[in-house]
Formats: sequence, C-alpha cells, structure tokens
Amino acid sequence: MKQRKASARREEQAAQNQGMRLHTRLLGAAMALLCFGVLVGRLYWLQVVQHDLYAQRAENQQLRSTRIPAPRGEILDRSGQTLATSATCWTVRAAPRELEAEDVDAASRTLAEILDLDEETVREKLSQRTSNDALLRRRVDKALADQVRDACAANGWKGIYLNEDTQRVYPMGNFAGSILGFTNVDNEGMAGLELKYNKVLTGRSGQVLTLKNAWGYTTPVQYDTYVPPVPGNTLTLTIDANIQHYLENYLSYAVQEYNVAARGVGIVMDVNTGAVLAMSTKPDYDPNHPRALTDETARNEVEQLEGEARSKALQLAQQTQWRNKAVSDLYEPGSVFKLITASAALDAGAVQVSSGFYCGESINVAGTRFHCANHRHHGSQDLTHALMNSCNQAFIQVGARLGKQAFCDYFEAFGLRGATGIDLPAEPKKSEYYTADRMGPVELASCSFGQSSKITPIQMANYMATILNGGTRYRPHFLKQVVSYDYTQVVEEYEPEVLAEMDISESTIEAIKEGMRGVVTDDGTAASVFRDYPIAVGGKTGSAQTTASKSQSAHGVFISFAPYDDPQIAVFVLVEHGGSGGNVAPIVRDIYDAYFGKQTNPDPAPQENTLIY
Repeated sequence: MKQRKASARREEQAAQNQGMRLHTRLLGAAMALLCFGVLVGRLYWLQVVQHDLYAQRAENQQLRSTRIPAPRGEILDRSGQTLATSATCWTVRAAPRELEAEDVDAASRTLAEILDLDEETVREKLSQRTSNDALLRRRVDKALADQVRDACAANGWKGIYLNEDTQRVYPMGNFAGSILGFTNVDNEGMAGLELKYNKVLTGRSGQVLTLKNAWGYTTPVQYDTYVPPVPGNTLTLTIDANIQHYLENYLSYAVQEYNVAARGVGIVMDVNTGAVLAMSTKPDYDPNHPRALTDETARNEVEQLEGEARSKALQLAQQTQWRNKAVSDLYEPGSVFKLITASAALDAGAVQVSSGFYCGESINVAGTRFHCANHRHHGSQDLTHALMNSCNQAFIQVGARLGKQAFCDYFEAFGLRGATGIDLPAEPKKSEYYTADRMGPVELASCSFGQSSKITPIQMANYMATILNGGTRYRPHFLKQVVSYDYTQVVEEYEPEVLAEMDISESTIEAIKEGMRGVVTDDGTAASVFRDYPIAVGGKTGSAQTTASKSQSAHGVFISFAPYDDPQIAVFVLVEHGGSGGNVAPIVRDIYDAYFGKQTNPDPAPQENTLIY
C-alpha cells in the first residue's frame, strides 16, 4: 500500500514538473518573441520611419555643403536695356578649428587690413577653436577676394574660404528706382518690382559638397561635388527708357524750381493696353544704396538726433523715401477731377455740351459760398468753356444736375473707389470718398470740382486712359514678358487684362476731348504752353487747395493725351505743395517731344511760363 502511494506521488510530482517546464518554455518563447518584436519594431522605426533623419545626420557628419546663391534674373526695359542685373562677388568665411593656433594673430592682422575690419573682432572669431563657420565679410569684390586668396596661399593658412556670391546692381543708379525697388543682403526683393516679382526673379541655388574626415576637416578637393546654380528668369518691362529719362529729368527740375515740399509724380500710360511707359516720383533714391537718405532736409533732421530717437527717425525717413507715391499715396485731385464730373454728367444725360452755366461773384450751396480760383467771374458759358476756364461754379452746377447717387455710381464705375491692381506692392485697397448716404449738397459741390475726396495718381491716369480708349478699363501694368535666364524660352507673355467695360457714348468722349483741346489752345489755362505745338494734344490743368494747406496752389496737376485724333498715350504730372498746373504743363510737352522723337537732347530745362490756374 505504501509503495503504491509513493509511486502515485512520484507520478503526480513528475506531472507537475513537466507542466512547470512547459510553462517555463512557453514564457521563455513569449519573452523571446516580445524582445524580437521590439527589436524588429525599433529597427523598422530607425531604418524606415526615421530613415531620412538619420541619413541626413550621417550626411552632415560626412559632408560639408557650401551654398552657391543663384543670380537673380535681369530686369530690362521694353527695348532690352538693362535696368537691374547681378554681379559676382564673394563672401569671406572661416572655419577656425582648421586654422593653426600659431597663425591666428597673423591672419587676424592681415585679413582685418585687407577687408577693412576691426582686428580684435576678427581675432575673436578666429580664436573660436571649436567653430566650423565664422562670417568675416559679405560682398567682397574680385580685387579683395584675390588679396585674401593670395595671403592665405603665401602663408599656408587653412580654414579661410571664399564662397562665390551675387550682388544686385542697378547700372543706371537712381533711374526708375521707385519702380524697380531693391534687394536685401540675401538678394531677396524688398520693394518695387523686385518684391512683386521676387519668385520669378529668384533662381535655384547650387552647392559644393565636400567630404569631411572623422575629425570634421575637409578632405582634398578631388572629393568635391559641384551642383551649379540656375539663375532666375528675366523680366522685360513696358517701361521705355527714353521716355522715363525725360520724365525723371524734367520732374526733378520742377521739384527744384518750384521748391516742391512734398513730392513730384509723373506717369505715362498707353491708353489702349494699360501699359505704363514711364513712372517717376521725386525725390527718389538709388537702389544700389537704398538706405542712404537722398533728401538733404530729411538727412539733416536725422543727423541732429541721437539714440533711439535717431533710429526711429531714420527708419521713418527711409520708408518714406522708398514709397512709390504714384501708386501708394492718396492726394486731392483738384481741377483735373472736373473731367470725371463732366464725363459722368454727359454720359448720364444730365447735361449737354451746349448746356449753359453762370459764374458770378460766388455760388451759395446750403449756406456755404464757393468762389472760382482768384475770384474770377466767367459769366455765361457752355460745358466746353467751363472746362477751358476750369470754372468751379459751373461744375458745382454740373454736379447738382447729375445728383449725388449718380455721381457716386460713376465714381465707382471709373475705378476710383478701389485699387487699380497695378503690379507694384503697397497700393491702397481703397481711396477716400463720400458714399451717397453720407453726401450732402455741400459735399457734392466740393467733390464736383475736385475737393473733399482723395485718390491715387495711378487711378487718375487710368481714368484718362479709360475715357480715351472708348470705355475699356485695363489693369495698369509694367510686365511685358518673362523669359528664361538663357533667353531660350518665353515663360510668360503678358496679355492686357480688362477690369471693366463701360458703354461710354462717342459723343461723351468727343466732348471731353474737345474740352481738353480748348484748355491748350485759344484762351485755355495751358494755351501759352501748347498754342504753337506742332502735334494736336489735349490737357487739363489743376491747382487745388488741400485740407492740410491754406495755400491756393497747394499742388499743381496737369493731365494730358496725344495725339488728338487717335489718342495713344496719357500723361499725368503732379507737384504737391509747390507750383501749379500751368507750371507742370511744360514737363508734359517735353514728354511728348521724347515720345514723338522731336528732340535728341534730354537735359534742357523747361521753358519759362507764367503761373496759371
């Protein structure tokens, strides 16, 4: 009995041991599978999911990449004359850990002398023994780059590198500066067309890949890989350099001659496409040195300040200098706005060319008395003579017959409420104007002859083009064509963009043209300038008092077109806080000389003329 019980216990214990061994084997297998799974998962994470990260780290440890900036595309005028280009320069950098310690002092002295740098600053950078990169100087020309290269070769200095770079160059100085804009030290557009078309002008950078050894030092040059840069595309503009030169020259003269305190603005536009043939604001700046203040008064004011006040004043003066005032700034249009009032009233049928108007001592509108300039009394006159005489009282009557709702509707239809969409940055989204619900009789009266609302010069020029071409309002533009850097491919051919079509009657267009013709002939306000001019043109003077000035001639404007029978171009010139519409009319005459090829000398000053309103 005892033997049977012992045998049963042994069999039971054997079964238990066998079960424990099975459990142990299963647990061990599970643990092995778990560890293997974790290992496989980790390998998958490292080799697949994070492959790019670790590949990049390995590449960074093994390779040194030197970026080669791509040259920006050129900017040309319509005939192919270069307005902006890129020149090769070099950036001097150092890898201090590669320079022998005993060479630091000598290299600091020599490089500081060549590069016109502070010696202690250079020594401090070269003494950072763990550094692989230290910038010494940007934009070094070939002569200085050769001196650095020769000094390093003669002394056996390692770790001094000359990286090829590009620098934006404007070969004609301040010519068209307010249009072109400028770039920063990284060759990125900061203003003007350089900013607007930055992506088009920017190329694709190249690089030099150099193999590094285990200590991070560069291996011999046979291990280099060179990826060439691809230059940016080239812009061809609608700008005509010849007309631009005339406009800038005579506008500069007017600003100086009439002591213009604020600005001079000029625009020449193709009325049939919206293409801008010339645009200038004076004073302007040299895009090669955009931060240098060209206005002597502003420069003197800044130089008298110190510390933070000086920094703020300098920044404000620079930003003011960079503004393209033909596009970015609003102004009170003055008497040239009478063209818009006349166009609206004629097109709406509110008046006819033969309608009569009377100008006496003054006209009373809701208790407010309005006079003509210099308190002139024009007596009875039709619409054509009201334009010729630039009669405020007559146009108050025209505006009253048109009515405030129709006046506001035409103001919008002519594109005077919102931006024109010109391809330049910083155009205001809207102008300053009265809506019909805010406009009373007095506001309608003052708006009718060009006060109490503000628009941009480009809006006024675009209105003129719209009337002259029969009612098609185009988007003003500078871009003519984009071509590849090697001139083998046309990337984009600009097609004039129609913003709106107005059904303006032929009789309205002829009435406006006839009124503007009268301004420059007979007894019109610009007759002394154009009476004997061999090409038939039309024009309208304006000399307005702004809300910020008590002077009757706070600014002078002249808007014109030519030739009379088949208008091709519209010209707008403004001098603010100085001069009058009659003063700027000679500038427009000289622009016509350039356009029609009458003169070859672009430098004579405008002829003397009397002040006219």
